[in-house]
Amino acid sequence: MTSENVGQPADIEYPVRLQKYLSIAGVCSRRHGEEIMLAGRVQVNGKVVTELGTRVDPRVDHIEMDGRAVLIQQRTVYIALHKPAGYVTSCEQPGEKLVTDLVDIPERVYPIGRLDKDSTGLLLLTNDGALHHRLSHPSFDHEKEYVVTLSAPISDAALQKMAEGMTLMGSRTRPAEIHRISLRRFRIILKEGKNRQIRRMVQKVGQKVIKLHRTRIADIRLGALESGMWRYLSSEEIPVIVSLPPRKH
Repeated sequence: MTSENVGQPADIEYPVRLQKYLSIAGVCSRRHGEEIMLAGRVQVNGKVVTELGTRVDPRVDHIEMDGRAVLIQQRTVYIALHKPAGYVTSCEQPGEKLVTDLVDIPERVYPIGRLDKDSTGLLLLTNDGALHHRLSHPSFDHEKEYVVTLSAPISDAALQKMAEGMTLMGSRTRPAEIHRISLRRFRIILKEGKNRQIRRMVQKVGQKVIKLHRTRIADIRLGALESGMWRYLSSEEIPVIVSLPPRKH
């Protein structure tokens, strides 16, 4: 990053925790930022910082990672990618193909949410760290729609059981909207994203997923975008994803 890209968004109050700053600057997720700090890769004013509670103010502090300045960019980008199977939604994972390798632009972007390695379809990427945090938080209801293909026909009773919610990993899933497409395929709309949730739900009713394909996030649709290709979100789509309302309790 170069100095002409520096900009401090007005809605950020400094000082902030260093790992949050790394996330906002588009380095990676906040959690991975903690790992980067603990590995001794981050310096503030020339000194290595490993204490996770450290706060910084980029207006007066000089922050570096791996010897390169970490600056918040003025140009914020929002991208829709058709993720192919075999790619992981991670910033760094040695030996794996990364979704970020498919997006060749000057800005460093990272995925909002996840699709597991074997799954395909719509994935959003951005360098807007504050948006990443908002859309990853459980207090926001953004629908995610998938088409699921199974290894064998599934009964109406099993689909109903998944739609009503079930206990997974010690907590109950929220009700889902499910529509049958054929004997072995159905469409499901979730408002949450537990780890490998759809695959676990299907397994619990005695079935196996052979293809999981995401077609929509909120009002952003995959459409005719080909596998491995990406596009910038349109001027109409960006406000949709940026201004998703919090869940009402």
